[in-house]
Amino acid sequence: MSVVLPEDPFHRRLHHVAPAGLTSETAQTGGMRRRAAISGATVGSRRLWMGQTHVAPATASLNHHHGDSETAIYVVSGTPSFVFLDLDAEEPHEVRIDAKPGDYIFVPPFVPTVRRTRTPTWRRSW
Repeated sequence: MSVVLPEDPFHRRLHHVAPAGLTSETAQTGGMRRRAAISGATVGSRRLWMGQTHVAPATASLNHHHGDSETAIYVVSGTPSFVFLDLDAEEPHEVRIDAKPGDYIFVPPFVPTVRRTRTPTWRRSW
């Protein structure tokens, strides 16, 4: 879908995506299943992706990054871990953030991460 923005930025339309409008036609990473709601393909966003990500119990995603998108994650269920390499520390080292329902995670552009689920019996959603 090609989206053409009007020259007047004050008169563009809002977009509403209902749950039935989510699409799996988005980038996928091994160990995860994504369904896009807000993306360049669905609403013409430039650097924002929002949708659902599901990870099976006791699973880790492949190492991946989100390109030039800034990513905000809200944990709906489960206790996922987000693992990344902290290059801003005196000595680069791997960091694991353990999240729980209600937590938010911010992932800057191009930062590689791995998602892991810690509980063996529950699917995780964010």
